[in-house]
Amino acid sequence: MSSTFADLGLIPPIQRAVDKAGYVTPTTIQARAMPEALLNRDIVGASQTGTGKTAAFALPVLNNIAPGIHPQCLILEPTRELAAQVEEQMRRFAYYRPLNVVLLHGGVGYGPQTDALENNPDIVIATPGRLLDHMSRGTITLKEIRYLILDEVDRMLDMGFLPDVRRIVDKCPKDRQTLFFSATMPPAIQTLAEWALRDPLEIEVGHRQSPAETVAHAFYPVAMEQRDELLLTLLKSTDFHSLMIFTRTKKEADMLHSMLSASLKEARTAVMHSDIRQSDRTRALQGFRSGEFDVIIATDVAARGLDISGVTHVINYRVPENPEDYVHRIGRTGRAQKEGDAFTLLSADEADYAKAVERFIGRPIERRRLESFPYVYTALLEDKPLRPVRPPRRPSPDKKRRRQRQRDRAEAS
Repeated sequence: MSSTFADLGLIPPIQRAVDKAGYVTPTTIQARAMPEALLNRDIVGASQTGTGKTAAFALPVLNNIAPGIHPQCLILEPTRELAAQVEEQMRRFAYYRPLNVVLLHGGVGYGPQTDALENNPDIVIATPGRLLDHMSRGTITLKEIRYLILDEVDRMLDMGFLPDVRRIVDKCPKDRQTLFFSATMPPAIQTLAEWALRDPLEIEVGHRQSPAETVAHAFYPVAMEQRDELLLTLLKSTDFHSLMIFTRTKKEADMLHSMLSASLKEARTAVMHSDIRQSDRTRALQGFRSGEFDVIIATDVAARGLDISGVTHVINYRVPENPEDYVHRIGRTGRAQKEGDAFTLLSADEADYAKAVERFIGRPIERRRLESFPYVYTALLEDKPLRPVRPPRRPSPDKKRRRQRQRDRAEAS
């Protein structure tokens, strides 16, 4: 494997951009994938979040692309924020190479995007729904695509984008290079890969279901009626510099934003979910990255793939219903070999979800208590094994999955 980016043989304009960005040593996924991608090999790459997958596909494509074919590279992303992040990275790496990059996603008007497409882009970065809209309007054709990249593929499948992705891939030329990158690789992706890729090289870095080793994580058991009180006490006793709080619903996110804004006067908070205007979502994310906000409260629209450096703590207000979401959420901290802490509030009605998370990652998660907190009794605080308290009757699993996919697609498109 290459020990430095200079060993990869990138063309001078791309190597200059890499040097300018301060990149010296490739991560494992970059060192294993990039030499093969530079040779136009199809790749299925699985690596933990925060390990540099964007550069692993961006640099080879920018190195090999031949200006004059429009568009010749298509990158599909599951959410608006991920699409915008990849656009920023592509522009950074193409700084010394005159390539036209266009971003297509929902939440904004069609006019500027249509104008940008008329200007012959070399690279299009898009969410599936908005791309299909432009295809139906006749403002873009994929007949010249030579490089197709599907990023965060597992998230696209979880959100119900598989039919859309198949329609898009089917419109691309068969003579192309196709790259799949994701933090996890469920079996459904193998079926898609067999259909969309040609003799792909499979690269897996790290255990697919493991949180980063640099993250210390724990459950904080608490009675349901004390969840908010424990959260406030935990925040006041924690020395955080950059904190992400994840909720299951938009209503919970808004409630916590109001509560923390009133109770933590010293902390600057922002909220991010799909009912907020795209401009406000962008401001919240950029402000959190720049340090304008110390705390961001978000739904899973911010859980996957987003490159936010310096996050010291992640808190799950509730245990995620999907174990994979747990890994992605706590992966917002402990990135790039830096240490981080991830805490999850756990009440009795979530015991099954907690056990599912532990089975998924293959090990138990430490239970912690705050010594000074006046706990109301809950069986979770006992050392003996817990019999989960069954919540009221819920919709069937299929109905729940359909509802969750509808919420996810609304947040992404």
